[in-house]
Amino acid sequence: MASTLTNLRVFFFTLLLLASPLLQVGRCQSESDAEVAETVEEATDLGIVGEDALDFDDGSFSPAPGVETAAVFHKNSARLVLAGEEAVVLVGITNPGGQEITVFAIKASVHLPFDHRMLVQNLTAQAFNNATVPGHAQSTFPYYFAVSKYLQPGTFDLVGTIIYEIDQHPYQSVFYNGTIEVVESGGFLSMESVFLVTLGIALLVLLGLWVHGQIQNLSKKTKRTSKVESGTATRDASLDEWLQGTAYTQSDSKKLKKKKN
Repeated sequence: MASTLTNLRVFFFTLLLLASPLLQVGRCQSESDAEVAETVEEATDLGIVGEDALDFDDGSFSPAPGVETAAVFHKNSARLVLAGEEAVVLVGITNPGGQEITVFAIKASVHLPFDHRMLVQNLTAQAFNNATVPGHAQSTFPYYFAVSKYLQPGTFDLVGTIIYEIDQHPYQSVFYNGTIEVVESGGFLSMESVFLVTLGIALLVLLGLWVHGQIQNLSKKTKRTSKVESGTATRDASLDEWLQGTAYTQSDSKKLKKKKN
């Protein structure tokens, strides 16, 4: 019985560990809104002018030597993107030189993960009019984007590029080239439903294991109880035939004669 209870505890804690990432994703998504809002307030002087100010789709430039870029899905380590709703990624750029960097725009596109030649969607290009990075400094720029609400949920590759200028020479660097997980709007509610269903199934399994343990205990007690049979002893006829003419049958006949006398 003790081993059965131990197995039940291990199974229950394993279920909680498996389900905790679902709850953590929902909590991180809600907390990220406040963090992103603070970043946006700090970046109000960037002069974001939208997608219609400049067209960068025709240009293809090489990255500037020494310039490093990075991307952070803040409080969204799972990189979940709700289809049809705005998402944000923080783009960091490091200027190792002494000349100032002028940031023109950030753009991105969505591709199939197994073949980047298969373009799924060109995302909105976000342009700036007074965004600069001083020499030997770092700056962070928020990039807002939204995938199509008709995009089927699944895993896709996001390729993000930042376009900038140094000493009147245009450059571009890829700040992110990795996967994102596109989910339907309201997907967190669906995950909560899945968790509740999983929890219910787990409780049923635990109940079944408990009942099974009780049945085993009862069966062990039943086996320990011995059965007592009563009745009259009978002599096998074939055994009597086999003993005919032996000393055993002769002694029996003598006993019968004495009783008659």
